[in-house]
Amino acid sequence: MRKIIFAGLIAFGGLVTVNAQCKTVSTLTENFDSWKEINKCWTAKPGKAMLYSSEKRIVFYSMNSPRENMYLVTPKIKAGKYTLTLDASDNGGETTIELFSINNASDAKSYVSIAKSSKITGVKKTFDISLKKDSHLGVKVMLNGIHQAVYVDNFSLTPKK
Repeated sequence: MRKIIFAGLIAFGGLVTVNAQCKTVSTLTENFDSWKEINKCWTAKPGKAMLYSSEKRIVFYSMNSPRENMYLVTPKIKAGKYTLTLDASDNGGETTIELFSINNASDAKSYVSIAKSSKITGVKKTFDISLKKDSHLGVKVMLNGIHQAVYVDNFSLTPKK
């Protein structure tokens, strides 16, 4: 019994160590080309729908759960002013994207909107954002129909000078 408990503690310690390696950053450039699954320093919050990496991009897919709150959460970012650009497209229907500052990815009450919801039109999106303290950035996508998908690629967060 002690061996089982000890093995469990070692495994849990390994998981904590993996997440501890994710450092606070001041730039992010990600094209998702090498991702087989969501990177360990990022978090997917799909709700009852699906959020996954496929075909060198991130896919938000509604399945049978339209209007589900779906978030892709970045590693922690240093406080400051930034420009975020990303490619966002969909497979039809009405879809929107919104940005959030997130203090704690596992606490929905810490999600604060920092860029108003805007329609996804298939063109590159650019946002000017300001983070008052070190926090995660959450990309929220809203899908309004069943079997809708939004594709996000070429994510670039750069400090403003």
